[in-house]
Amino acid sequence: MSTSRFPRRARIAALVVLVGAAALIVVSLNGRPARKGDSKQAAADARSQEAVLTVSVTELAAADLPRTITMNGTIQAWQDVIISPEVGGYRVAEVKVDVGDRVTRGQVLVELSTALLDADVATKRAVLNQREAQLVNAEASQRRAQSLSAMKALSQADLDRLNSEALAAKASVESARADLEASQLRLKFTRVTAPDDGVITSRTVTVGQIAQAGNEMLRLLRNGRIEWRGEVPESRVGELEIGQPVKVTTADNAVFQGAIRVVAPTIAALNRTGLVYVDLPRDPRLRPGMFARGEIEIAHGMTYTVPLQSVVSSDGYNYVFALKPDNTVERRHIETGGIRGASIEVTSGLEAGERIVEKGAGFLKDGDLVNVSGAIGS
Repeated sequence: MSTSRFPRRARIAALVVLVGAAALIVVSLNGRPARKGDSKQAAADARSQEAVLTVSVTELAAADLPRTITMNGTIQAWQDVIISPEVGGYRVAEVKVDVGDRVTRGQVLVELSTALLDADVATKRAVLNQREAQLVNAEASQRRAQSLSAMKALSQADLDRLNSEALAAKASVESARADLEASQLRLKFTRVTAPDDGVITSRTVTVGQIAQAGNEMLRLLRNGRIEWRGEVPESRVGELEIGQPVKVTTADNAVFQGAIRVVAPTIAALNRTGLVYVDLPRDPRLRPGMFARGEIEIAHGMTYTVPLQSVVSSDGYNYVFALKPDNTVERRHIETGGIRGASIEVTSGLEAGERIVEKGAGFLKDGDLVNVSGAIGS
């Protein structure tokens, strides 16, 4: 039917009805109750606006890790032998070794001047020869006196005198021989020798100086053998045993395997620690006096670890921030154990499955609202 057949007034009324219906639809849409998805989105938008930081998190899980004792210590000589002359007052004629030289037992290291001792030995030998000649004469006189005494041609007093002179001559020979041997021994001591195999680690003697008996000339690292001496807390000394393997790490991160040789029977009163002596392999990279860190494995057990960057230290205590379901964080006091690479062992304060703030923990405080970026552990 053609619209021209409707009166003009009717067409206007119909248009008003259509406009009113459209207005009612708009009002209905704007005033409808908020749906559940809309409320979640609004809450998320609000939290996003209020969050103080965007962080990454990691989930706590137990792992079977070795339990170790970590301690600091110093590499030292197993035995540091001081080499000194046994005679004094003679000039140093020659020094045959220097620092770093390897020597063997009995090798001549230093020679002293022997001119005075050579003359003294010659004098003592001459005196001995003279005393031996006197002994020959005294013994000959004694034999003659005994023959005359048997024929009653010599008095008993004269016989006793000649016997006494023979005994005195014999004692004089023994004394002269002892003097000669002492001079020969002093002459021998002018050659200072190595008491054992090893490496020369120190030299304080120079050619031309006057040697003094007992004064240090050289120092010897006996057998080239070294050891690591670590300080272990007294509470853990009882966990150590002879023969336990030890991983020793030097300042340049070189790692060496050793074994406990002995655990000191005493505790230092000043720092409440005991010494543990660890044999090390012979290696040119190991030098006495070097600092090194030792790690002794005691046992295996289940434990938790968290990234080092997630741990915040304050007032002497360690804390981490646990992420709650509403994306707020809770500061937790934890007890820590040994360090495992980029992680640290947690002995108490956390439970399996909890989520821990990893990156950004240092900028948070208890109760802060955060945004979590990416996947866990990212």
